[in-house]
Amino acid sequence: MNPLHWLNSEAFTAFGQHIIWSDMIGNTVGLVALALGWLRSLWTWPAQLLSGVVLVAANVSVHQSGSVGKQLVIIVTAVWGWRQWTSGRRRAADGSLAIGFATWRERGLLLLAAAVGTAAVGGLFTAYPSLSWNPWPDAYVFVGTLVAMVAQARGLVEFWFAWLLVDAVGVPLNFTSGLAFSGLIYLLYGALVLWGMRDWWLRSRQSGRTALEGAPA
Repeated sequence: MNPLHWLNSEAFTAFGQHIIWSDMIGNTVGLVALALGWLRSLWTWPAQLLSGVVLVAANVSVHQSGSVGKQLVIIVTAVWGWRQWTSGRRRAADGSLAIGFATWRERGLLLLAAAVGTAAVGGLFTAYPSLSWNPWPDAYVFVGTLVAMVAQARGLVEFWFAWLLVDAVGVPLNFTSGLAFSGLIYLLYGALVLWGMRDWWLRSRQSGRTALEGAPA
């Protein structure tokens, strides 16, 4: 049995849903990657890259081409995110990752990119049905994931909000696509995102107060 065939073979059945190895392994690694992002660890990016590679196999098995594209984008963005977090521009004075809230201009650009990107990708999937059987939700998750990762790479607290919005569509999409483990993991993502959001929010407020206290009178 070749590795790809094994990855897409059934691991077990739960509640009438067939769980395949690639779906289970890829999403478990993805959950670890999100936890590492919460901790602001550089290892979040290699973990996201590995998760993306494994989940390509899972999405190929259910002919979810849009999600295959999403995973390929995740792989490329993970490399870029690693470079962003290791650059001096993303580091605070104590060497830790500098995090904070986006400016209104940055928020506007992220929202515009999400809207235009979803319209473009959704239109592409609609024009070529072989790419996705559920074009608009697939496009929404595809573009939303990219926007979230770009915001994460820039150390913006808003990346947690973006993940919540992706989860809202990603959970039912994965269940209806036959990737039950992905759906279950996305539910865990939601809880972890809320905790991570609170942590980054509090750290950003503390960083802001420290900067104000250190400013000259």
